[in-house]
Amino acid sequence: MSLHQQPLVSVVIPTYNRPEYLQQAIASAVQQTYQNIEIIVSDNCSPENPQVIIESFNDSRIRFWRHKKNVGMLANQQHAFKMAQGKYVASLHDDDVWNQDFLAKLVPPLEENPDLILAFCDQYIIDANGIINDIGTEENTRGFKRDLLTPGIHQSFSKIGLIDKSIPTAASCVIRNHFIDWDSIPSEVGGMWDLYLTYLCCISGGGAYYSPERLTRYRAHEQTDTMLSGSRDVQAKIRKAKSEMFCYQVFMEDSRLKEFRTHFQQKWLEANTTLGIGLLRSEDVAAARPYFWQALKKQKFNLRTLAALTLSFTPRFFTSKLIGLSK
Repeated sequence: MSLHQQPLVSVVIPTYNRPEYLQQAIASAVQQTYQNIEIIVSDNCSPENPQVIIESFNDSRIRFWRHKKNVGMLANQQHAFKMAQGKYVASLHDDDVWNQDFLAKLVPPLEENPDLILAFCDQYIIDANGIINDIGTEENTRGFKRDLLTPGIHQSFSKIGLIDKSIPTAASCVIRNHFIDWDSIPSEVGGMWDLYLTYLCCISGGGAYYSPERLTRYRAHEQTDTMLSGSRDVQAKIRKAKSEMFCYQVFMEDSRLKEFRTHFQQKWLEANTTLGIGLLRSEDVAAARPYFWQALKKQKFNLRTLAALTLSFTPRFFTSKLIGLSK
């Protein structure tokens, strides 16, 4: 496909305070063998303006936007998506990198099949220094069941996208742009925006294309949202649980997904317990208990929820000793 025949692809890079990684992310976009791209960098009011980094590339395909104040992760991501003018859009985290042939491999299947809404691939896991973690990479592929996924077209992909979560919409995916109304992603989805975006794609009626090649590199390091919402940062855990509860409530109530309703309800109940645990760990016991009762009411016996509820009635001195149960 010659350059003038190539449809425009918008590469969306939302960024906040990661200058070194941002440099690498932009470089991986600039170096794509697929040339007809615009690169949209949306900066969420970083302490240090990344304009110098942008200018160092001297590439007219880069469009830069800097918010005057921090608008939050989701609003920054949405703003970048709404700036996209391409036929296709691909999200690139400011701490991830793409292989040079990422777009060259995933755009043609979309061009050949107008009824596909997205194309995605497998990914490498890299550490803070960009070194590939072989064990982590294999675990990631298996954990999201991409090792079991047939290469090629999947006409209906709700199970792949929402149950197995095989589609990395935020990092390793090219999406047909004008099928998605970016304003229809509610603020409540927070950090789960990529799962909600997958949901919008699943219910669009379009199909998905999968390439088993690892064409991107996802960086696992201390400051990723996934790491923060683990055991270390209680507020990140609370935010993630609220986002999950919102998403799974929407999925549960969508009649197009009724065959998976039981699964979504289970995930919603788990998120209730997780939120309760987060509140318990931030010593807001009164706010925590209703979430445990809610979860128990629907699932009767659940050891994790029961243990957490019991902890909420335990004197604080013992709670801090036992809080290991809550991770």
